[in-house]
Amino acid sequence: MLKAFLFDMDGVLFDSMKNHAEAWYQTMGEHYGFTCDRTLFYLYEGSTGAQTIDTLFVEQRKRHATEEEIERIYSEKSRCFTQLGKADPMPGAAEVLKQVVDKNLARVLVTGSGQTTLIDRLQLTYPDVFSPDRIVWGRDCPIGHGKPHPDPYLMGLRKAGNLLPDEAIVVENAPMGVQAGKAAGIFTVAVNTGPLEPSVLREAGADIVLSGMEELAERMDEIIALHHSSRG
Repeated sequence: MLKAFLFDMDGVLFDSMKNHAEAWYQTMGEHYGFTCDRTLFYLYEGSTGAQTIDTLFVEQRKRHATEEEIERIYSEKSRCFTQLGKADPMPGAAEVLKQVVDKNLARVLVTGSGQTTLIDRLQLTYPDVFSPDRIVWGRDCPIGHGKPHPDPYLMGLRKAGNLLPDEAIVVENAPMGVQAGKAAGIFTVAVNTGPLEPSVLREAGADIVLSGMEELAERMDEIIALHHSSRG
């Protein structure tokens, strides 16, 4: 029986990924000289900031980043992200959340972000939807245990009321997030709100790929029925 929805944040509730990608590119590419483009960070989306930095260090400098380097680089990226301005709510997200609330289903936020700016806006943008004790964010997960590791979503299940994987639906927009949801054994809906081909999300394991949150709002009852049928 479905009891909860577990939502990613960037690219699902806020149209913020283009600013994240730009901030990462300016920091890692232009300032620190890593070889990258903006699209790369859509592929890394969902992992924690520390994990993203460490991955680039390992791949291109053949060593792990130090704690000092991670803290300094992530602080710079966060400042750059803030300077790019506020991200708008994702079209369709408010309608999706209203349906979930009306169906009396639990809501848990599961994000790799460690930045407080968007999390602070949750209550203002989506009042009374997410309670503080039902938020999992990047600082909860050490390096190696952010998405695509299942731990963030397993933690989300616990915060939803110690639920089983077949009692929830994950809503994600990034391949690493999809992989995390599926690794946790949860029915995972991908909303393709970025520049990646839909096939990337299918190959990551999404149970269904939609064009965005507006399509999810339109097809909510169908998606819930698919979840039920997938559980036999």
